[in-house]
Amino acid sequence: MHPSLRRTRNILDFALSSLLRRRGRNLSLLLVYTLVVAVLASLIFFVQALKREARLVLGQAPEMVVQRMVAGRHDPIPTAQAEAIRAIRGVREVTPRVWGYYYDPVYGGNLTVMGQEGGGLAADSVLIGQGVARSMRVKEGDMISLRGYTGLPMLFSIQKVLPAESELVSSDLVIMALPDIRTLFNLPEGQATDLMVRAGNPRELPTIAAKIVERFPDARPILKSEILRTYDAIFDWRGGLLVAVLASALLSFVIFAWDKATGLSAEERKEIGILKSIGWETSDVLLLKFWEGTVISLTAFLSGVLLAYGHVFFFSASLFEHALKGWSVLFPRYRLIPTVDAYQLGVLFFLTVLPYTAATLVPCWRAATVDPDAAMRS
Repeated sequence: MHPSLRRTRNILDFALSSLLRRRGRNLSLLLVYTLVVAVLASLIFFVQALKREARLVLGQAPEMVVQRMVAGRHDPIPTAQAEAIRAIRGVREVTPRVWGYYYDPVYGGNLTVMGQEGGGLAADSVLIGQGVARSMRVKEGDMISLRGYTGLPMLFSIQKVLPAESELVSSDLVIMALPDIRTLFNLPEGQATDLMVRAGNPRELPTIAAKIVERFPDARPILKSEILRTYDAIFDWRGGLLVAVLASALLSFVIFAWDKATGLSAEERKEIGILKSIGWETSDVLLLKFWEGTVISLTAFLSGVLLAYGHVFFFSASLFEHALKGWSVLFPRYRLIPTVDAYQLGVLFFLTVLPYTAATLVPCWRAATVDPDAAMRS
């Protein structure tokens, strides 16, 4: 074996034995260190996984949605505008959509009600999501009651409960026939909630949106790319908000780690003096302390990342899922697809491992440069 490798191995063996001699202190530091890394890594994994799910879900979303704005509010749009928009060069298809939100006072949750034309959906029948079925404790074939615009209840038969695979987008969803949803929300014929626009060439969407606004000044075109950016911004903001809430705990850890790393005990100073007296160089002592700090920080980092991975992708981030998912009552049940952002994980590594490892070298360098006799008498 090369002499330098043998020297490094011997120093590493001595560093491990030194850590085991002070196992109580090092285990307490390792526990706190691991928990902090696990919380931060959980946030990173969860936010990135939610972003990925949002991109997958919105991959099937319409390329453009056109809404009508009245006094700064979303208002029903005349379906006659669909023909005028369809005549714009580059537009392939325009489909009116009828949907809305229904607040259920019994369960305290908002339902997303959508109208469907055809598709084998009978009158006075509905398709419901898994979250709706759980909240109302109903199943296929049961009846549910929704209060209409007039205040009178409307009874619907549950034709089907949507599969669990689609729960991320259908948990709070109720689908009914177009005549039923128009009666429920008192939306007359000739009006729609919005218009779904598809273009022959997606690169022409900004130009088409500009032409729509030019023809209909009260229209608001919303592109799918804008929705994706909004979702990314929302998840980043919510993740940052949780980090801000945990800032006091992170600051406490920084103070704790700095005190442990920079506060050499009398025993450690005596040990350094003994090592210097038997022929160790200052570089050997620094390498010893470097390996001690590296072992603790790397163990904490890897353990924290593994804990975070299990917490997010096997236990659905149960500690802070309600703060990041965004549903008020009807939380969907689904398992996130593992997604690891190497860049953010690298940033976490540099922010947690390198500062602690570097902090261990400063006091050791000071102790290693003093006279061995003075170090052993201190």
